[in-house]
Amino acid sequence: MTECRGFPSLGCDLPDGVLAVRAAEGDEGSFAVLVRRHSRSLLVLARCMLGNPQDAEEAVQDAFVSAWRRLPEYRHEAEFRTWVYRITVNRCLTMCRHRPPPLSLDAVAEPEAGDAWSQPARSAEQDAATAALSRALAGLDTGQRACWILREVQGLPYKEIAHVTRTSEQTVRGRLFRARRSLQEAMGPWR
Repeated sequence: MTECRGFPSLGCDLPDGVLAVRAAEGDEGSFAVLVRRHSRSLLVLARCMLGNPQDAEEAVQDAFVSAWRRLPEYRHEAEFRTWVYRITVNRCLTMCRHRPPPLSLDAVAEPEAGDAWSQPARSAEQDAATAALSRALAGLDTGQRACWILREVQGLPYKEIAHVTRTSEQTVRGRLFRARRSLQEAMGPWR
């Protein structure tokens, strides 16, 4: 980890479990290492679930604040990563339930032009495919979307996804099957 180079006293080489115990005892430096270690993947998760970088940052920040407050309750039944993923997914789901309906695509500003060396047709096609995937993901129910993102974007194993979503592995597999089938149908024209 480059952010810890030259600072071995920060505990950057320690496993999450040890850092979580230290943080639960009030060691802010240990918690800061956990935040640095997991914030990038949590931001990717939240952005995929919420579709908006500002909402994603808010969700992850809220999740870390909640994790800090709830560290004394953390029982190490799951890895710290799984525990903080669960908090983040729950925060994203809450935000999805309480947000206003999305704007139509016509109301969204055009993206800024790419560099002069890019091919406009290719760039437009990639943008359209990305927008189609975003719409397809938004069309999934929240459980399917969460499972798909945790598996396909974050690479979590089924068991860990089940723990994060508080469901069984069988439920995770079913949600993934339905999500993949829906996404495959929605993205058919882009093949």
